Amino acid sequence: MEQHSLPGSPPVPITLRRSARARRITLRVSRIDGRVTLTLPLRAPKADALDFARSREDWIRRSLARRPGLVQVAIGVEIPVEGVMHRIVPGTGRGVVPGVGQIAVPEAAAPARLQAWLRERARERLTAAADHYAAALGRPYGRITLRDTRSRWGSCSWQGALMFSWRLVFAPPGVLRYVAAHEVAHLAHMDHSRAFWAAVERIHGPWAHMRDWLRVNGHELHRYRFEPPS
Repeated sequence: MEQHSLPGSPPVPITLRRSARARRITLRVSRIDGRVTLTLPLRAPKADALDFARSREDWIRRSLARRPGLVQVAIGVEIPVEGVMHRIVPGTGRGVVPGVGQIAVPEAAAPARLQAWLRERARERLTAAADHYAAALGRPYGRITLRDTRSRWGSCSWQGALMFSWRLVFAPPGVLRYVAAHEVAHLAHMDHSRAFWAAVERIHGPWAHMRDWLRVNGHELHRYRFEPPS
C-alpha cells in the first residue's frame, strides 16, 4: 500500500492499494473511520488512479462531510447500550452501575472502566445467545473471542471457534442475537447457501430486518472512542 493525498484545505489522505482481483479503478470512503482507499489492478498506471481520485474530489469531500463525527467517551456523554441511550455520570463507588437512562462510572479512568464493563456485558449476551442457538442447531462451538473488528461483526472458524465484535452491545438486543445465530449456523454450513440461510431461519426466525438494521446503522457503532485522543 502507498500513501498519497489530495491537495486542498484540508488535504485528504488517500491509501492506494493494488489488487489482483481488481478489474478497474475503484474509490471507497469508509463510513467507519473516513479512510479513503483507491484500489487499482496490478498493472494499472498509478498516475491514472491518482487522476481518477482528483476527478472525484468533490464527491470525496462531500462523503467525508456527511460522515458522522466520532464521540470521545467521557463523563456527560451519551452512548447506546443495547439500543438505548445512556448518559455517563460520575459514580460514587468503584464499579460501573447502570440505571434508567444513565450509567454511573468512577471518574478515575472512566472510559477504560466503562469499556471493560461493556465488553463483559457483550460477552455475557453473546455467550447466552450462542449457547441457545447452538443447542437449537445441535452443533457445539469451540470458544468465543471478542474483538474490535471493522470489517465484520462475527466469524466462525473451521474448528468451530466463534468471534464477535464487542461493539454489538451498542445495538438493539435482537441485532446481537441475529449475529450470534448467523455465526452459529456456520457450524453446519460454512457458506451462504440456501441451506445456510434456512438454518438461520430455523434457529432464529425472521432475520432480514436485523441484517438490514446493521447495513444501515452498523457504522454508527464505531463512532465511540474510549482511548484518549492523540
